Amino acid sequence: MNAPRHARAPAVLALALGLLQHTAPAIASIKVELTGVDDPSGAARDNVLAYLSLARYATLDDLSGDVVNRIFNRAEGEIEDALKPFGYYDPKVEASLTPDGHNWIARLSVTVGEPVKITAVNVAIAGAGADETFLRELIDASPLIVGRQLDHGAYERLKGDLQQRATANGYLDARFTTNELLVDPAHLSAIATLILDTGPRYRFGLVEIEQDAVDKDFVQRFLRFKQGDWFDSTALLRTQFALDDTQYFRIVEVLPGDRDPVTLTVPVRIDARRNKRQRYTVGVGYDSEFGPRLRLTWNDRLINSEGHRSRLQADLAETNQQLHATYVVPIGDPALEKLQFDLTATNAVLADAHVKTFEIKPSTTHIYSSWQRVAFVDLSRTESIAGGLATRDTLVVPGVSLAPVPPAYTGELASSNVAPGFYAEVLGSTTALGSGSSFLRFHLLDDWHFRIAPHWRLLLRAEIGATLAKNFDDLPVRYRFFAGGDRS
Repeated sequence: MNAPRHARAPAVLALALGLLQHTAPAIASIKVELTGVDDPSGAARDNVLAYLSLARYATLDDLSGDVVNRIFNRAEGEIEDALKPFGYYDPKVEASLTPDGHNWIARLSVTVGEPVKITAVNVAIAGAGADETFLRELIDASPLIVGRQLDHGAYERLKGDLQQRATANGYLDARFTTNELLVDPAHLSAIATLILDTGPRYRFGLVEIEQDAVDKDFVQRFLRFKQGDWFDSTALLRTQFALDDTQYFRIVEVLPGDRDPVTLTVPVRIDARRNKRQRYTVGVGYDSEFGPRLRLTWNDRLINSEGHRSRLQADLAETNQQLHATYVVPIGDPALEKLQFDLTATNAVLADAHVKTFEIKPSTTHIYSSWQRVAFVDLSRTESIAGGLATRDTLVVPGVSLAPVPPAYTGELASSNVAPGFYAEVLGSTTALGSGSSFLRFHLLDDWHFRIAPHWRLLLRAEIGATLAKNFDDLPVRYRFFAGGDRS
């Protein structure tokens, strides 16, 4: 006979509560205390913590006791695996797991033991690239040296670097005929063997360029390689940078084709899609020297098929208004060399001086090795009021500046630690050219960016300026140095 509905309800409720009490996990988190892994670089300790399930689960706050015990039991094996790449093949681990309320404390004391040492190294290059300096220098700089502590990472880095550098320099069939790292933990010894057969070296083959923005011969001048040169993947990357920077194209793809083992050549295809010709921008900001400012810019990226381009920029602030127009004609190597005409009109207050200037400045930019030289002539008309004295100057000021070519164009890879910003300039005039006084001005600056931590960089900047003038009071205000501003 069935029980009445109201009589069954308390029994069902009691059963549900019992099931909840039996199945509900206890809330827990884990604190990991690791000792004994104190290598100077911290790499071994970091690797142990990366391997440890206890460390990965430590931040969770909903772990059951069963889960904590399971991952704790893995700790010894995980520590052993994490230390092997650093040459420690026989570590001893003392582990304890202590409850602390609903939480747990995992104490792991490690004795790493004696490391495995390298007892023999055999690294060799065979094939056509056996005598290549760029491969030999990798071997010479390798930390794989007899007597040193075994480092799996050093072995893998050398292996990868040799393969990558051989391939990047045209040895596209390069392969390791032997790559062994034989470890004898019982005798604390290891033998490293790497034999790279480079095979033949390839050259650049036919280059196909698909674009309709500029003249065919003009775009050829942007290439950092030519048909018949040794294949070099860095040259492809530099070509990509050069074409991207023109702003003629919205998309640029520089891709090698399939290599031909018969002719030992690699064809290259370049596909570039035309960019929008006009670009307008509006910017609002604040300058510590001039206060709030408005910037209006108009770029004409491609005036004709020879790559001419122009730019018009207006900067408006309370104490500084400037209109600047630029016209650029690419010459020589069009990625780096150019004939440029600048026209600038300025109305500014500098310290206690009020200056109005109209300036025309033709310049030429040429490349010498890894240096970029700009020769210019500054033709200007300046009206200034300083200390209650009004002056007018019509000047012809020649000058020259020097700066390094960006690494992406020279073929050097940009350093992850230091990015130099060197710039030097010298200019001057004489009374014979219309100046109120003869003067010579030097300006030198540099900056360095150092990576001091994964998300931290240190910026150092130095700037020096000096002016030689017979009579400083006659020196045009616009060629004087003023301190202050947001870069001081």
